[in-house]
Amino acid sequence: MTLLITAFAAIISTIAWYNVKADRKLGTLALMYWGASLMWLVDSVVEYIEAPAEFFAPAASDMINDSYLGLSVVALGLIIWLIVLLVKDPDGKIRAALAHK
Repeated sequence: MTLLITAFAAIISTIAWYNVKADRKLGTLALMYWGASLMWLVDSVVEYIEAPAEFFAPAASDMINDSYLGLSVVALGLIIWLIVLLVKDPDGKIRAALAHK
């Protein structure tokens, strides 16, 4: 579930990045989600190699835990992306608002 959730987040953020005419701000978010998707893909491959029979029949509690983890990764990615935007301030809006006060 973590791979599925982060892959959907990566696809959605990539489509948004593409539709906004290669906006750098969304590119960072898309790259973070693609990195998380790659990480979960490697984790899934290793898990399959270790126990192939258990891989295709996970317990319901494991699926719920993986769903929470996937949603947490997506939320953390958004938080990190917002912090990066606030620190970089590419349009200078925060700097202008602070200078105005």
